Amino acid sequence: MLGLLNLAAVEFGQWYNFVTVLLLVFGLFLILAGVFTAYFGSGKSRTIGVALLVAGLVVGLLIGYFYHAGSLGGGSDHLSSLIWETFLVIVAAVIGALLAIGIFLVAIMKS
Repeated sequence: MLGLLNLAAVEFGQWYNFVTVLLLVFGLFLILAGVFTAYFGSGKSRTIGVALLVAGLVVGLLIGYFYHAGSLGGGSDHLSSLIWETFLVIVAAVIGALLAIGIFLVAIMKS
């Protein structure tokens, strides 16, 4: 990860992975926001929710297609491993954050 900060030592595959994950997460949250807005909204907000849903699907499918085609540095088998590794990193970050918050709260409650 620190290799991304050193521009002289960065491989382009690392940047492609970063951009791929960024755009896939962007598409995923557009889909989630669209479903939420379309379900709970009314009138114009429901239309906006459907537009967000469609935009999220388009972004996700385009990024998946471009990655599979090799335009973003990999193949379909590599995309699934990239998504799995990203998921594991996010789970590890959440667990670490929850442990730190738990220790903080215990320290504050006991003092």
